[in-house]
Parts: sequence; structure tokens; C-alpha cells
Amino acid sequence: MDISIIVPLLNEAESLPELAAWIERVMTENKFTYEVIMVDDGSTDESWSVIQELHAKNPAIKGIKFRRNYGKSAALNTAFEACQGDVVITMDADLQDSPDEIPELFRMIKEDGYDLVSGWKKVRYDSKIAKNIPSKFFNWTTRRMSGIQLHDFNCGLKAYKRDVVKSIEVYSEMHRYIPVIAKWAGFTNIGEKVVIHQKRKHGVSKFGWDRFINGYLDLLTVSFMSKFGKKPMHFFGSLGSLSFLIGIVITIALIAQKLYRMSHQVPGFRQVTDQPLFYLALLAMVFGLMLFLAGYLAELVVRNGSDRNKYLISDRIE
Repeated sequence: MDISIIVPLLNEAESLPELAAWIERVMTENKFTYEVIMVDDGSTDESWSVIQELHAKNPAIKGIKFRRNYGKSAALNTAFEACQGDVVITMDADLQDSPDEIPELFRMIKEDGYDLVSGWKKVRYDSKIAKNIPSKFFNWTTRRMSGIQLHDFNCGLKAYKRDVVKSIEVYSEMHRYIPVIAKWAGFTNIGEKVVIHQKRKHGVSKFGWDRFINGYLDLLTVSFMSKFGKKPMHFFGSLGSLSFLIGIVITIALIAQKLYRMSHQVPGFRQVTDQPLFYLALLAMVFGLMLFLAGYLAELVVRNGSDRNKYLISDRIE
């Protein structure tokens, strides 16, 4: 199969028929073998019924339905596990991403040899205050922290080699940082393509202001995981050892000071436990021990792995 097109969606029943027809036209014109995996992320409208109808007309359209809204990352991760195409294309269901971009994205992966190609909505039709200005700041920060020179990390229109999506896990709100996760997994040939951004025709934006707070927290998580995800003891153990060492050094210095003053009968002598530094040293040693234990537990978690994004599906169309 040439292409798997993944479409995560939430309450996009009005857009789906037009999107499916548009994709089918592009695929037919370019003689691609393909599948479209539509992931219904707990929609409360008629989205799932529309997907069933589209599948009846075109078996290449498949569906996955979640029991409730788990988020875009869970939708993408589940579809990544199910897809079969050599090239995987992700796009939003709101018709703001153009399927006409797919042939060139496919060519960039197959002929130019990119591992991942991210769309860049150079001209946007979103609110400047609500999206454009915050997105520019968000992308600038991510570029600085990740070293990946992309203009639009969060563009829904992306193309991947199959190996990329089979090698990464996307959870929480990490879909914003898929290029960073891919780089962390060893896929460093990451490109960018200017894509058309169209005005929304139906429905409403799922944008929320909380994504900025969650987004930066997730960026810190990705940055930490990229450096210490497989070796958490290197981080926690180093800090814990340093803190414990500082506490020991202070304690030894206080004891040495006490012994010196006792032997020389220095006036104004104070007990070690009467000095604030003693309690700071004690706190540093306890804190260091806790960090060390945290690193040890983190190592156990890493070795045992996890089962994120499992048992989410309540129905499926193959």
C-alpha cells in the first residue's frame, strides 16, 4: 500500500463527506493505493454514522471509534499502530488541510528521502490574537529547545516514513512535538513544506487556551525524556549525589569546627545542633537520598515499560 491517511476528528460530521470525496479524487488521479483511517475521538454528533456510510461506499475508508474523548495524541497513536501504508499522512478533518498537498508530500518522502515532512501554514486564516501570535512564540521556543528548524511544529498536515510512526509513541498532548519525538528516536532527516491553509467551512475550532500551559509543560517533558528518558538515574542520581555530598561536607565542617573550638577553648562555643547550617545540611542529605531513590524507581519503570493508549477502542471498521 502506498499511503495511509490518518484523520483524527471530533464532531466533524459536516466536513467528512467532502473530505472523503476530495481524498478519493486525489488518490485516483495519482493512481495511489491507499487507506483512510478516520479516528472518532469521542464525538457527540453523527460523525461515526457518517464514517460508517463512507466505508460502505468506499472500503478504503476505515474507522476507529473511542469510547470517549481521549485527545488527538491518543487518536494518532492508535492509528499509527493500525496503518499499513509505506508513507503515512496525517491531516485534520476540518477541511483546513488540503489533500492536494499529498502527492508532493509523498514524493518528498519516497524520492527526497525525508523521514518526516511537516507542513508550514505560512499564510493562516486563524485569529492573530488567539492563534497566530501565540503559535509563533510557541514554535520559536520549540526550535530553540529542540534544535529542529521548523516554522510550524503543530501543523496537522505531516508525512512520515512508515518506520517513523511504528517506532514512536505519542501520548498526553505530545502530538505537538512529533518531530522532536522522531528526532529523539533517531529519525533526523526532517523537512518542511509550505502548505495551503484554508478557512474552516463547518463546525467550530477545538482550540483552548489551556493548550499553551499544557504545551510548554509537555515541551519540558519531551526535552527531559529526550536526554534522560532511557537513563533517568543519570539525572536524579547526579542531583541526589551532589545534594547528599553538600550535606556531608557541611556536616563535617561543623564537626571539625566544634572539635577545634573545644580543643582551643574558644569562647562563645555553640553546639552543632544549635546552628542553622546543621539543619540545612540534614535537609540536603535527606533531599539527596530522595532524589537518588526517585532515580532508582524511574529506572525500574523504564525497564518495565508501559501500556499507554491501550483499551481505548469501542468499535472499529476494517
